[in-house]
Amino acid sequence: MEALNIMIVGVGGQGTLLASRVLGNVALKKSYDVKVSEVHGMSQRGGSVVTYVKMGEKIHSPLVEKGEADIILAFELLEALRWIEYLKKDGKILINTQRIDPMPVIAGKAKYPESILEKIGVAFENVITIDALGIAKECGNIKAVNMVLIGLMAKYTNIEKDIWIEAMKETVPAKFLDVNLKAFEEGYSS
Repeated sequence: MEALNIMIVGVGGQGTLLASRVLGNVALKKSYDVKVSEVHGMSQRGGSVVTYVKMGEKIHSPLVEKGEADIILAFELLEALRWIEYLKKDGKILINTQRIDPMPVIAGKAKYPESILEKIGVAFENVITIDALGIAKECGNIKAVNMVLIGLMAKYTNIEKDIWIEAMKETVPAKFLDVNLKAFEEGYSS
């Protein structure tokens, strides 16, 4: 397998770290070398969170440099824009259309950028959007946004669907597994 460089970007509390653990578990199940690096920022206060996941035959560094990401999985619109320069020109960016105002916007000290999807679409062709929050609500738990997005990403990889499900069963707490599997299926079929 050629190396696959993935960035998961979002806001603290959205489940990005659980998503990265599922992704790392998928790589291990495929016997890939995998490196995961989490940057928490002010995650406990709704701040920016980014996780780098690299997998392949042999991975030497856990970090994804600018212009190297094959996939960016963005849990929130502004985070997609914030990290877009890390995407390869022919990479895919999968974006949850959810908007979460950062503290400066809430405090009235800044404005939330307008036309984010249009700005990204001008520079990149492979932009896929999804209302993961709406789908998670329909599945019965808004915290399942992360598994909706993992499901969406899974269909754009060459990794078998059953591997993803197996990894989820081993990673997601048992009491939340059913709703998360449902959310994954909805994301995968979107």
